[in-house]
Amino acid sequence: MKIRTKSKKEISQLKEGGRILMEALGAVAVRAQEGAREPVNTWELNKIAEEIIRKNQAEPSFLGYANGGKPFPAALCVSINSEIVHGVPSKKRFLSTGDLVKLDLGVKFKNLYTDAAITVTVGKVRELAQKLKAVTKKSLEIGLEQIYPGSFLGNYGQAIEKYATRHQFYVVRGLVGHGVGYAVHEPPQIPNFGKAGEGIKLKEGMVLALEPMINESSSDIKLAADGLTFETRDGGLSAHFECTVAVTKNGHQVLTNIWALN
Repeated sequence: MKIRTKSKKEISQLKEGGRILMEALGAVAVRAQEGAREPVNTWELNKIAEEIIRKNQAEPSFLGYANGGKPFPAALCVSINSEIVHGVPSKKRFLSTGDLVKLDLGVKFKNLYTDAAITVTVGKVRELAQKLKAVTKKSLEIGLEQIYPGSFLGNYGQAIEKYATRHQFYVVRGLVGHGVGYAVHEPPQIPNFGKAGEGIKLKEGMVLALEPMINESSSDIKLAADGLTFETRDGGLSAHFECTVAVTKNGHQVLTNIWALN
C-alpha cells in the first residue's frame, strides 16, 4: 500500500479548497437548521452547496463519484437520524423538528480534494441526540491530539473508541476514514478503533480525512434499499463529524475547519 505525501505547496492549495468547502457547508448548515421554522427539502440543501462550490471555480467531488458502486447523484450527502452516511438528497424529503442531520461534502479545487462533515440539529431535539452529537464531535478533537509525525493510526482509533465507549455509545466499524488529496479516497483506511502503537506510522505530508461515525445503541450497520445510504441496523441514531488534516513537521494542520461552523 503506497501512501502518497503532499508538498507544502499542495497543502496550501488544499487549505484554499478547504475554505471553499467550509463556505458551502456553513451555508447548508444554516439553512438546514432553519428547517424547523421554514420547510426545506434535502435537494435544496444540495443546490446551495453546489452553487457556492461552482461560484468559487471549484467542483463538487461527490457528484458522479462511484467508488466501485453506484454513482452518487448529488454534491452533498444528507443523512437523517438513523442514516449514518451517504444519504441521497431528494425534493420529496423535508427536514423536521427533532431531526439529527449529517451533512457531508467534498470539493475538488486545483485538482486536489478536501472532505468534511458535520452533524446539526433541527429545532428542539431529544437530549440523547444532543449528547450523541457532542460526544462525536469531541471524539474527533481527542483523536486529533494523536495526529503527528511518529504517531500511529492505532493511537487515533483507540482514542476515538475509548471516548465513545465511556459515554455508552458505539463506534461504527464497517465504515472508516481515509487518505485524501489526489483523489476522493486514497490509502490508508483510517478506522475509528484500534490499539496504540499499531497501524500505519504517520509522517509529514500525509493528508487524512478523519471521520468518527458513532451510533446510539449498536455498531451494526446496513445498506439501505437505494444502494448508497448506510443506516444503523437497529434504527438507533447516528452522528458524524469529519475534517481533512495534514500531518506537519510539528503536529498537524486542519484544512477543513468544521469548528468554525457550529
